[in-house]
Amino acid sequence: VREIVHIQAGQCGNHIGAKFWEVISDEHGSDPTGTYHGDSNLQLDRISVYYNEATGGKYVPRAILVDLEPGTVDSVRSGPFGQIFRPDNFVFVHCLTQLPLSSPSEFVFAASIFFFVFFWWV
Repeated sequence: VREIVHIQAGQCGNHIGAKFWEVISDEHGSDPTGTYHGDSNLQLDRISVYYNEATGGKYVPRAILVDLEPGTVDSVRSGPFGQIFRPDNFVFVHCLTQLPLSSPSEFVFAASIFFFVFFWWV
């Protein structure tokens, strides 16, 4: 069985990603709380590609939502399928924008360090 970790970043990525999870949830018969209400075994056949099964028969997306500020991700969280994500699926990197960086190369260096730490954590 293959498993996919879905990473959505930035305002556009998170809005497109939110719609992606609505469509995938519908295809697999999962409601906005992650509970399966489908009517076909085919819907459950490959559900583990995108979801982890949690307690109580709920399905949680294997996803990471990243943004520089909490506003965009908060709008995803308050959207129709926002409750299917775990709180630790949300990553805010606003600290990167607060650094006193004087040149683009310093920003690239700081961003490289962040992504190294981020993917090591994942």
